[in-house]
Amino acid sequence: MAKLITLFKLLPKAHQIIISVLAVFTLVILMIPADNAQASKQTGNANEQTDELALNTRYQVPLSQRTPTAPSRRSSTDGTDTEDDRILAEHLANQTRLVKTQKHTQGQDDITQDTPPYDEQVAEVEQAIDQAKAELRQDHKIEYYEVAKGDTLGGLFNRAGLTPKDVYDITQLPLAKKNLLKIMPGEEIAITKSQDEKLVQLSYQMSKIEKLIIDKKDGKYHEQVEKKQVETRTAFIEAKISSNFWNAAASAGLSANHIMQLANIFGWDVDFALDIRKGDHFALIFEQEYADGQFLRDGNILAAEFYNQGDRYTAVRYTDGEYYSEEGNSMRKAFLRSPVDFKYVSSNFNPRRLHPVTGQVKAHRGVDYVAAIGTPIKAAGKGKVIKSSYNKYNGNYVFIKHNDTYTTKYLHLNKRKVKQGQTVKQGQIIGTLGRTGRVTGAHLHYEFIVNGVHRNPRTVKLPKSTPIAKAEKAKFKQLSAQLMAKLKSNQQQQLASSE
Repeated sequence: MAKLITLFKLLPKAHQIIISVLAVFTLVILMIPADNAQASKQTGNANEQTDELALNTRYQVPLSQRTPTAPSRRSSTDGTDTEDDRILAEHLANQTRLVKTQKHTQGQDDITQDTPPYDEQVAEVEQAIDQAKAELRQDHKIEYYEVAKGDTLGGLFNRAGLTPKDVYDITQLPLAKKNLLKIMPGEEIAITKSQDEKLVQLSYQMSKIEKLIIDKKDGKYHEQVEKKQVETRTAFIEAKISSNFWNAAASAGLSANHIMQLANIFGWDVDFALDIRKGDHFALIFEQEYADGQFLRDGNILAAEFYNQGDRYTAVRYTDGEYYSEEGNSMRKAFLRSPVDFKYVSSNFNPRRLHPVTGQVKAHRGVDYVAAIGTPIKAAGKGKVIKSSYNKYNGNYVFIKHNDTYTTKYLHLNKRKVKQGQTVKQGQIIGTLGRTGRVTGAHLHYEFIVNGVHRNPRTVKLPKSTPIAKAEKAKFKQLSAQLMAKLKSNQQQQLASSE
């Protein structure tokens, strides 16, 4: 009790008045006598026994005879409890304990038919508590501060009227130090202050689903992260190509990230720069993430189907994060179809081509891909660098031996990024596109050699990589059947709705 009195004295005067009013209000309710109270124990003769309480009969019992349940705690307007909320909750608990004590000290004389029902009494107490909380919250004000260009946490706190000590104490917290010291222009920090201009709470939206909350308890700052629950949904998109793949995908509502992801999935089978034709079409099912009903971001492509020049290609994402055809063959081939993201092909594979510089008939044993100088060149497959050098004809060049059957060559590079004898992985950057050597413009000359014979890189049949493991094949087939059936069902529904 001494601690409660000390705590009460430390409260602001406005809070002391409100809590005192609540205490008096509760005691008055408890002390009002019943108007028509009757003794439950009779001293008369046998004829008066009918006035006694009957068995198995429900009577309305006043608050002093029953133990009330404390109302559920409610959050402040920004979803978090303030110090005043905790004080009020403690006060309500004290009142409940007082009622329990009085229950044992008062006799059956309190039973009355005219006392208001228990639920109504509790409702009155709840209403008084809510009103008190509302009045207390009026003493707090929330202000929002946008981070300006060149702003620091100290500068923002200074504008908010806070002290350097506040900055120091808060930045000693691990999450605050990691996030608040890296605030960016345009971001926002919400600051809640008390009536005497002291910091009560600070909140900062770290991401779309995470908010950092810092408040003061027992004279110290404490931090916590509020995290929204993320819900994953699936979406379906289908499109027909009339001009080019990118425009068709974008018009159908596919994000730039998903367009590139789809091109990478089918990139071993389809040359998206040269093989796309009018009438080609595709469909896919993909994930989307939501929080509180609001869209957050796109997720993975789960299943896709692509028709290119009459050929059908399928892809299903398995639990290992890799994509396989619906039969279980890996979509990732042993070689990339093209080792560079190019604008166009300036010269195709041609055994009887006229050389653009000499004018003589000389076999063009590769494909020339045109792109901007500095465009990254990727290794078409895993292998060992057998040459990384320069001469006046090839310029900077790199040769990679993949095994006893396959070798690839990359000519006219601006810069080489691998050395002779180095082992490279498929997709690893081995250099950048340039115009070194005997050339008329910037391009990559790419050659594909099978058993010592030059083959057309654009048409050669690429070897497949390892299919899905036998131990996983049954599970994969079940997943593949479900996703491809869902894909087909969505296509039929869209077709029906368009008719």
